[in-house]
Amino acid sequence: MSDLEQRVAETIRSRKMILPGDRVAVALSGGKDSTALLMLLCRLLPAWDDVRLTAITIDEGILGYREDTIRSAERLVGKYGLDHIRISFADLFGGSLDEILKDRQSGACSVCGILRRKALIVAARRAGATRLATGHNLDDEAQSVLMNLLRGDLPRLVRDSSHNSSGQFIPRIKPLGLVSEKEIATYLMLQGAWVDLPECPYTLHALRREVRAMLSTLEYQYPGTMLHLMESKRKIEGYCGEETLAGPIRSCRECGEPCSGEICQFCQLRQSLGR
Repeated sequence: MSDLEQRVAETIRSRKMILPGDRVAVALSGGKDSTALLMLLCRLLPAWDDVRLTAITIDEGILGYREDTIRSAERLVGKYGLDHIRISFADLFGGSLDEILKDRQSGACSVCGILRRKALIVAARRAGATRLATGHNLDDEAQSVLMNLLRGDLPRLVRDSSHNSSGQFIPRIKPLGLVSEKEIATYLMLQGAWVDLPECPYTLHALRREVRAMLSTLEYQYPGTMLHLMESKRKIEGYCGEETLAGPIRSCRECGEPCSGEICQFCQLRQSLGR
């Protein structure tokens, strides 16, 4: 087993991300991170008792981009012989992301993020999942930490969707959370699984794009910057109470889904879009 596989296995074990009997829905976009995640979980699967994987793919409807990644996802699922659930924005929300974002591209990533999370929940429930695994890597997580610090958003900085769900939602796990983007790319190349796919065209409008560039520069000049950010986050979590970490879990007054406020982000977005 490679060093990367051992580290991912230790992350899962030490944080109890997957337990015997779990049904894990793996969010598979077809991009490099989710591809590596599914490959690693399939390799590690024999170590867990009675654990089943199901791939779930969300088709946002992004012309000239999503078609290639979905084909990549389908090839990978076929290789491992897994069940595969596909859900589209058009079916769930009455329109593709391109249609929903017409004349409002500047907020593309925020809109897509909220709708995508909703779609993942629906797909995970259809899969009968007890865990939802996503391919967020170290770069992604460090970027989120810095973005929340820049916004002064302490609750979002420390809130953990894998923490104490009390059965009210499907916990999300991030087995690649301490693996860098470069390591994932190297792993895929060594496994002969690297596929050169296009980047989402809407990232041009994202704050994350600027934070990503900033962090990449800092990581190059001061190696370990991203890991230090994650360690700082864990230290801050240590000063927070259980309620801050888990967040106050309420029921959305519109749809009844668990959320931290009176109305969930999805219902707020739906109202703002007039859908």
